Amino acid sequence: MALREQIDEELRAFLAETNFTGAGALITDLDGTAVHEFEGRIVIPDPVACGLKRLNDLGRPIVLNTLRFPLNVIRTFGREWYAITNAPLPLVSLNGGVVGYLREDAAGDIVFEELDAFPLEPVEIDEVLTGVRGLLANGVDDLLVFYYTRDWTLGETIWTPVREKIPHLQAKYMSASSIVCLSVDDLRESLMAQDICMMFLLVEAPQDRLMAYQHVKRSNFATRKGVDKLFGVRAIAERLGVDLQASVGCGDTQMDSFLSGVGLAVHVGSRDLEHKGLLRTVKIEGSQELGELLFRLGGLQSEALQ
Repeated sequence: MALREQIDEELRAFLAETNFTGAGALITDLDGTAVHEFEGRIVIPDPVACGLKRLNDLGRPIVLNTLRFPLNVIRTFGREWYAITNAPLPLVSLNGGVVGYLREDAAGDIVFEELDAFPLEPVEIDEVLTGVRGLLANGVDDLLVFYYTRDWTLGETIWTPVREKIPHLQAKYMSASSIVCLSVDDLRESLMAQDICMMFLLVEAPQDRLMAYQHVKRSNFATRKGVDKLFGVRAIAERLGVDLQASVGCGDTQMDSFLSGVGLAVHVGSRDLEHKGLLRTVKIEGSQELGELLFRLGGLQSEALQ
């Protein structure tokens, strides 16, 4: 199905208003936006890959902006993404907590090369652990703490207060490099000895058991104060020399705060998002239409360069 005429008009107007062809980038969330799960595999839909390749061939940088940690991106679909550009691929990871490149090393493996990292302050780690201690004191032990260090090769570590749950968690969270059961004091000592770029507290207890400690959310991401996907994309844009007002951002959830920092925001899917583009905002249904939009954007850029 061809792009709706209104969206086509929005693309033309955006290109007329900005220097996308010379200074803009395409910045995209991954899960639910540019990649999807199909038969147990995470894949880049063909229309999206074609659209991204066309923009990249025209010299527009492609920036990935995701909650996923670098090692997970590499293991899950890093090779497929790298094939689109065949060049170092800018990555904003861990909700803005670390930025850098996916690149191919001398052995032909995809690795992560850090440009900047923004670890949590000790007081911010303690805030998360205060919530953990409160839950445990109220008899809630159905909780997990996921944490991600600056050393990307360490991947994802999950802490549980119940040792007997480790085999179940190993089977459920296969992306984890390590699952540990420590006292909260020992967990704190371990966290303080490292640079932690993101923490995620997941409480699996029923709502009625959370009543005694209501200020703890069922799921809660923790990064350094002020660090999120928008912060991360600003940090990498400065490194790349990218004009964000001349850039396009694609996302599908409220976590995609970077949409409010780009000139053209593309909302993918059924959710109504509060993050609007600096100049324009369009809404599309899914990956098929996203691929069409990106391909059409590349076509309009080609016309502008002639």
